[in-house]
Amino acid sequence: MLQTNQNGVDRRTRILDAAETCFVRSGFHRTTMQDVAAEAGMSAGNLYRYFPSKDAIVAGLSERDRREVAESFAVMDEAGRDFMAGFAELGRRHFEDEPREKAVLCLEIWCEATRNPTCAKLTADFANDIVERLTTLLDQAAAAGNISPAMETRTIATLICTLADGVMVRRATLPDYDPARELPAVMHLICSLVSGHVPALCPAKPTEVTP
Repeated sequence: MLQTNQNGVDRRTRILDAAETCFVRSGFHRTTMQDVAAEAGMSAGNLYRYFPSKDAIVAGLSERDRREVAESFAVMDEAGRDFMAGFAELGRRHFEDEPREKAVLCLEIWCEATRNPTCAKLTADFANDIVERLTTLLDQAAAAGNISPAMETRTIATLICTLADGVMVRRATLPDYDPARELPAVMHLICSLVSGHVPALCPAKPTEVTP
């Protein structure tokens, strides 16, 4: 039984890898389930046993990405970890070390989210999850004295995600995207945000009034 389950996991992984390849190569709409099956080296009937639709495949990709993001944030959450050092490592992993195709895949799914309610919900849930995780890390960093304790951490987290989304789009669409040139400026801006040096963009937490 354990072997059967492992085989199922392996087949799902193979299908998701194949779907990534097809979506990046041909786009979400032009890719058919038959294309994914052929790329995965299996029959369409076998593919449908694991994923009944392209939306289900997108859900599987999203679930896998969320697990990977959770692992990345777990590394940042290590005791005594400096927030900016951990975040810089996270940025290098996603915007420099990972293949450009990952950024192209994100763009494909974001485009589909503008017209497909299922993809829209998956995209929104994924984005909200990242904001929540970042907010938690920022709260912990503020409590530890690693960043300015006066800043509204959810606002900072949302701004960081906005910057990250922009970098992802540039990486997917610009042939001359150069992480060595662009990432240091982005990291410098984020450092300024968490240090409280951009007060116009990052409103302070409301001061409690004692009766």
